[in-house]
Amino acid sequence: MTEVVITGGGVVGASTAFHLAEAGVSVVLLERGTLASGSTSRAAGGVRATFSDPVNIALGLRSLAAFERFGTRPGAEIDLRQHGYLFLLDNAEDMAAFQTSVDLQNSLGVPSRMISAEEARELSPLISTEGLLGAVFSPRDGHCTPEAVVQGYASAARRLGADIRQHCTVTGIAVKDGEILGVQTDREFIPTSTVVCAAGAWSAAIGDMVGVPLPVRPLRRQIRVTEPVSVPSDLPFTIDFGTTFYFHPEGPGLLVGMSDPDQEFGFDTHVSDEWLERLAAAAARRAPSLTEVGIARGWAGLYEVSPDHNAIVGESREVSRFLYATGFSGHGFLQGPAIGEVMRDLVLGHTPVVDVSSLDATRFASQEIRPEHNVV
Repeated sequence: MTEVVITGGGVVGASTAFHLAEAGVSVVLLERGTLASGSTSRAAGGVRATFSDPVNIALGLRSLAAFERFGTRPGAEIDLRQHGYLFLLDNAEDMAAFQTSVDLQNSLGVPSRMISAEEARELSPLISTEGLLGAVFSPRDGHCTPEAVVQGYASAARRLGADIRQHCTVTGIAVKDGEILGVQTDREFIPTSTVVCAAGAWSAAIGDMVGVPLPVRPLRRQIRVTEPVSVPSDLPFTIDFGTTFYFHPEGPGLLVGMSDPDQEFGFDTHVSDEWLERLAAAAARRAPSLTEVGIARGWAGLYEVSPDHNAIVGESREVSRFLYATGFSGHGFLQGPAIGEVMRDLVLGHTPVVDVSSLDATRFASQEIRPEHNVV
């Protein structure tokens, strides 16, 4: 019998598989497509600890440390560029909220700081400072390649004995008297007593298989990559917080994106030209020179959105040994390394490296939600 079956082959599933295999646990990871083919491969790749919630800060810091040593453990090149995160602020309320966040971050070891609009332009010369009241810069943050992170974890997990099965769809989970008996796939039945749901935007369906509500909804987010553009080699990941417009270097061009307040929940991932008009308007306001740069390519992916934009992490109290790590609402990739450690600890019955008890799914029933402010 397999000790643990993981559903989902994105960064959370692959990280969990690696950390469990490293601890000597027999693991089968099931991915209905190919590794990282869901939300992970379509992420912007940002990595940071600049959050407003202490749990997210702790997960971000621990993950940053893991990304920094990824070349030796698990052992892979992920093109990590730590040129910082730069949040541009044009609203007095946001300035006050970010100052509170910076104070908290500093107390927990994050080297973030409030800076002037002029200092922000020195760091990110493409921006216009019109209307800006200030900014927040955190030099340790940055970005790396999501697919490389997943493949790095998966390759190491395989070396440690994990069984990773791609093109394998979970069709059911057998439960009797509150205990898991195994996982049914479109190929076979896999006996196990422990399941970890790391299925991202598809997690609600996995939860339904065992009668555990996981309030996660898919939301399309689009990204474009520009044609080559001349920018400083150390250009930070720049975010115009008021509009959510952002950009960072991607090869010879820039990766650009923003949220769409009119986007409806659903699994639609087609590329929309209408969204480009809103992106162009935001760029014209905050980085005018980018309006002269052509678009080379683009794609759309899915955020796995929870009601309070915080992750849903824990273990069911009704179904023994059904664990879940989902609902990251856009910061699953950057928290993936730490979450893999947390899931290992929860499976083994150890005290997690980060206390995630506040992220348990039961918080929604008791209205103990904890909205994350620093999301776009």
